[in-house]
Amino acid sequence: MRKLLKSFKTEIKPTQEQIQKINKTIGTCRFVYNFYISHNKESYETEKKFISGMEFHKWLNNVYLKDNPEYLWIKEVSSKSVKQSIMNADKALRKFFKKESGFPRFKKKRKSDVKMYFVKNNPKDCWCERHRIHIPTLGWMRLKEKGYIPTTKQGYAIKSGTVSCKAGRYYVSVLIDMPETEKSQLNDFGLGIDLGIKEFAVISNGIVKKNINKTAKLKKLEKQLKREQRRLSRKYEDLKKRDKTMKGGATRQNIQKQVLKVQRIHHRIDNIRTDYINKCINEIVKTKPSYIAIEDLNVKGMMKNKHLSNAVASQKFYEFRMKLEVKCKELGIELRIIDRWYPSSKICHECGSIKKDLKLSDRKYNCECGYHVDRDFNASLNLREALTYKIA
Repeated sequence: MRKLLKSFKTEIKPTQEQIQKINKTIGTCRFVYNFYISHNKESYETEKKFISGMEFHKWLNNVYLKDNPEYLWIKEVSSKSVKQSIMNADKALRKFFKKESGFPRFKKKRKSDVKMYFVKNNPKDCWCERHRIHIPTLGWMRLKEKGYIPTTKQGYAIKSGTVSCKAGRYYVSVLIDMPETEKSQLNDFGLGIDLGIKEFAVISNGIVKKNINKTAKLKKLEKQLKREQRRLSRKYEDLKKRDKTMKGGATRQNIQKQVLKVQRIHHRIDNIRTDYINKCINEIVKTKPSYIAIEDLNVKGMMKNKHLSNAVASQKFYEFRMKLEVKCKELGIELRIIDRWYPSSKICHECGSIKKDLKLSDRKYNCECGYHVDRDFNASLNLREALTYKIA
């Protein structure tokens, strides 16, 4: 049976000593990433020469650190993590030269998603049990969610992984060789999904997924977030007015506490939205359709509308599409991407005529043939029956 690499991410409970090691490694990786980009930028401007990640790694260890002993603290952390951060920067620069993305940004302290990388070198390196995991240079660490990661005793081997920090909480993500699951028998019907702002998703089988951002729970959290952000803003204003030499230290400490509070609320809101997307996708694929049709939404264009940008961003359409694509590949379901210019909302599903004067404010579709239906449900039916599409 063919094996596939599958990732598992869960929260960990490190000790204070381990937290210091993780933070030190992440900080070093951030410094080396920025150093590689700035060094390459200087080299390209003066000599028109690109330095690869491997060349830079050799130069850093053999030349630069010998001439600059004040930077020897780079060698105090895991060498694998440092090398991986250099290779990540190398990949980002190569993508820039191929015109696949913009120039890589420098990683900011406490504001960038930098991770500590580890890899299995020895048989006892990455060992996982039901309630704990062994990570190189860190040792044994407790898992908050027991039994989620497949254990080593069950015959599963961890290939590599990362340790990350978000809003004061620490997470481990591991790659494991898993046997490919057998694809079940699919039904002989398809589904069309119309994504929107009023309702998150309207499916052609009649199921409507509500907009979770309109629930009382999320509205309460967003209200709380605004309140904590105002408090943080006031603390920054007070710091400007104060004599920094006298009472600056305590104030800065309080600011860091407030920043963490804001981050935790952001993280919680993000987790609720992601969990809702995962549940929606799971419910859709459980019906085992032969294909799923979705529209290729112009999210970038929608974000330019200042009145709708916040509502569009909170719906996380791109994340929904990417996760649906992965799940469809796993189960053997065909995912059809319909062109963004296809007038799914304006076509009458009954007679096929196009209503060109349909406005965005018209929530009901009323056709001259006597067909009356909800606008989004009509769009989902048209997406299901579309004949021109791309397969994701």
